[in-house]
Amino acid sequence: MTVNPVPEGYTSVTPWIISRDTAGLIDWLKAAFDAVELGRMAGPDGEVQHAEVRIGDAVVMMFDARPEWPATPAFLRLFVPDAEAVHRRAVEAGGTSVTDVTHLFFGDLVGRVRDPWGNLWWIQTHVEDVSAEEAQRRLTDPEFVKAMEYVQSADFFPGR
Repeated sequence: MTVNPVPEGYTSVTPWIISRDTAGLIDWLKAAFDAVELGRMAGPDGEVQHAEVRIGDAVVMMFDARPEWPATPAFLRLFVPDAEAVHRRAVEAGGTSVTDVTHLFFGDLVGRVRDPWGNLWWIQTHVEDVSAEEAQRRLTDPEFVKAMEYVQSADFFPGR
């Protein structure tokens, strides 16, 4: 019998988020990104030992951090059909906008939202295929230079 090394419904790389409140994170992911909860295993004290949600075509796994562990924010890129609508929805669900949706030189609209647990979500829509030559040219175009300066000036770690 031949078994696929990647289980059905998963991708070769599957993000794993370590959270202080996985149950709350799951609720936020449902509200912000239409996540579908696939399963949850609770420990004897009610802590989430393992949970999985599906967002689009990807599975995101997560579990509750132990109290003595340092904060471990995740950085995740989420491709969606409408970055502006999803960015707005993520903020309405309780996230904090880190950058507005901005057209970047490589052909994507990109906005970033920090969820209430400190994870950073790059919300992106690919709107154009850009050749290497055109991308290089855009790196000197004042409009794209200004856009890159804006997104690079964002504070990924507020309070640090």
